[in-house]
Amino acid sequence: MHAKTPTAPRPMALAQGPSVLLAMGFIALMFFILGFVTWLNGSLIPFLKLVCRLSNFQALWVTFAFYIAYTVMALPAALLLQRTGYKRGMTLSLGVMAAGAGLFIPAAQSAQYGLFLLALFTLATGMTLMQTAINPYIVCIGPRESAAMRISVMGLFNKGAGIVVPLVFSALILGGIGPYAHTELAQLDPAAQALLRMELASRLIYPYAVMAVALLLFMGIVQLAPVPEPALEPDSTTGRSETGALGVLRFPQAVLGALSLFGYVGVEVIAGDTIGLFGQQLGVPHYAVLTSYTMAFMVLGYLLGVLLIPRVLSQARALAGSAALGLLCVVGVASSSGSATGWSSMLLGWLGVPPVPDAVLCLALLGLANALVWPAIWPLALEGLGRYTAAGSALLIMGIAGGALLPMLYGRLSDSLGGQGAYWMMLPCYALILLYALVGHRLRHWPGQQS
Repeated sequence: MHAKTPTAPRPMALAQGPSVLLAMGFIALMFFILGFVTWLNGSLIPFLKLVCRLSNFQALWVTFAFYIAYTVMALPAALLLQRTGYKRGMTLSLGVMAAGAGLFIPAAQSAQYGLFLLALFTLATGMTLMQTAINPYIVCIGPRESAAMRISVMGLFNKGAGIVVPLVFSALILGGIGPYAHTELAQLDPAAQALLRMELASRLIYPYAVMAVALLLFMGIVQLAPVPEPALEPDSTTGRSETGALGVLRFPQAVLGALSLFGYVGVEVIAGDTIGLFGQQLGVPHYAVLTSYTMAFMVLGYLLGVLLIPRVLSQARALAGSAALGLLCVVGVASSSGSATGWSSMLLGWLGVPPVPDAVLCLALLGLANALVWPAIWPLALEGLGRYTAAGSALLIMGIAGGALLPMLYGRLSDSLGGQGAYWMMLPCYALILLYALVGHRLRHWPGQQS
C-alpha cells in the first residue's frame, strides 16, 4: 500500500454574495499591506543613502535585495501553496513578513547596510508567498473577462497605500533632517558624523516594530476568517503530458507574460523608487514625498480600469494603450526640462500641489501608464492553465525580478550618464509590453509544438 501524499484543501466554487465580498475584503487588505511595505522603498532609498554613505548604485541594492526574493522564492512558494492551500499560504506569508519587519530593529541599531538588505529580503520572501496566492485568487473569484477590473479595484488599495506611505515616512522619519544633509555632515569630524548617522538610523526602530506587531495581528485575523479556497478552471489543453511545475513552460501566454512582467516591474520600480533620487538631484525640496506623485497617477489609472474594463476596453486593448503611453512618457522624462518653470509647474499649481520639473512630472505620469499593466497581464497569462495555475502564478511572480535587476542597471547608468539620460533604458521594456498586448497573449503553442 502506498503512503498518502499530503494534498492541499480541495478548491471549492466561491458562492455569489456575502462570501465573495468577504473574500475580496481580505484580499483588499492583503493588497494594502503589500503596497504599504513595497512603496516604503522609494523613501527608504535616499534615507539609507544618507545613513550608510552610499552611491546611487549602492543605494539601489535596496530594490535588488527586495525584488530578487520574488525570483528565488517564487517556485518554493508555489510548492508550499500546493500543500497548504491559498488561505493558509496567506497566513504564513504574514508571519514571514513580520519576521522581516522585526529584523529592521537590529539593522537600525547597528546601521549596517547588510542587515537592512537581509531584512528587506525576508520581508519580500513573505510577500512572494502572498503574491503567489492572492493574484490567482482574485483572477479565479469571478469571470475571466472582468479579472483586470477586479485587480484594478485591488490596485486602488495597493497604490493608495503607496500615496500614504511616503507622507507618513516623511513625517515620522525625515522631520528635522536638515542637520543630516550631506553638506552639513561634511563639515563635521568623522566621529560626529557617525553619531548623527546612528541617531538618524534609530528613527526606523519604532515604525518597523509597530509594523511587525500589526502583521502578526493580521495573521491571526486571516487565520480565523471564513475565507474559502478558489475554484480553478479546467485545463485548456488535455494532451500535454507534463505533470510537474515545469509543464507550464509549454504555455507561451504564460512565459511571454512573465517576460512582460519582468519589464513592467522594472519600469514601475524605477518610476516609483528613483523619483526621489531624481528630484533630489534636480534640487526639488520635497523629494522625499515624490513617490506619492507616481502612486497618485497609478490610483487614477486603476480608477479608469474599474470604470472602463470590460465595458469599454478589453484587457488586451487596455494593456496596449498603457504600453503606448509608457513609451511617450519615457521620451518626456529623458528629454524634458530639468527646471520647475514649464507646463508641469502650471498644471500642479492649478491643482494646488508643489511644483516639480517637467522631467519629474513625466516620470510620475508613468504611474498612469503602468497602472493597468499588472491587472491586464495576469488574466491574459493565466487563461487556460488549469492545474498549472499555481505554477503559472509562480512563473509570473518570478518576473518581478525585473524590479531587482533593471533598477540596478539604471543606477549604474545614472552614475555614468546622469540620472535623466539613464531613463532611456525603459523604452525596450514598454516595447516588449506592447508586443505582448498585440500578439503574445494570443499564442497557445510554441512554433512546432504539437497541440
